[in-house]
This record gives sequence, structure tokens and C-alpha cells, in this order.
Amino acid sequence: MPAPQPTSITVHQQSRVLEVGFADGQQFRIPFELMRVYSPSAEVKGHGPGQETLQTGKRLVELVSLEPVGNYAVQPTFSDGHNTGIFSWEYLYFLGSQEAQLWRDYEERLRQAGASRDDAMPAPAAPGCGHHH
Repeated sequence: MPAPQPTSITVHQQSRVLEVGFADGQQFRIPFELMRVYSPSAEVKGHGPGQETLQTGKRLVELVSLEPVGNYAVQPTFSDGHNTGIFSWEYLYFLGSQEAQLWRDYEERLRQAGASRDDAMPAPAAPGCGHHH
């Protein structure tokens, strides 16, 4: 079932949330940090289950711009330079409606990794991934 179409999308820089109103009357305020941590991009998601890169230190990340992608998604650029995530309406709806659970999952992953939400991201030094910067 496709997600309802958004009727409004507002970027709140001060409170660092993306406010999305959907046609079914739902209104979500999705923190930039949540969007950044759950970015649907390959560098965050990895190339298969269990290959996700745990994102840390994103509490103060800002949304620099938000570009529309066709009529189905937006592509945010974050202040840390990350801009490869395509957020479909469905995915935004998922983030908004599941926010509490997603934070719990994130905190659990941090705990298992012995990491903190505010740790700086380690420099990508893993060999054999084919990403050279």
C-alpha cells in the first residue's frame, strides 16, 4: 500500500526537524538526526543485511538542502556532506510513524557496538570496499 502523498514539507532549521504533513491527516516532525542515521543510502545501509554502517555523532547534523526527486521522494543534503539518500514518501512516513521504535533500535545498536550517539564517526579505513576518497 503506497504511503499517502505529503501535503506539506517544512524544514525547521532551529529545531532540526523536517515537518511533513500527509494527505491522511498525519503530521510528523522527523528529526534530522533520525533521517541521517536511517538514511536509505548505500553508504549507511551497506550492500546487504548486517553491513549497515553505524552512524554516530549526528545529533547536531543540519539539513542544508532538500531536492525533490520526481514526484515520489526528496533528496536531502546534510551538513556533514552526506547527500546520497533518497527518501521516498513511504520512507518518510515510516520514519515519522515509527520514530519511537527507531530510536530504541538505534540506541540498542549503539549499545551493542559499545558506541555513543555523540562519538565522532571513524574515518572509513576498511579495505576491500572499493570506496576511495
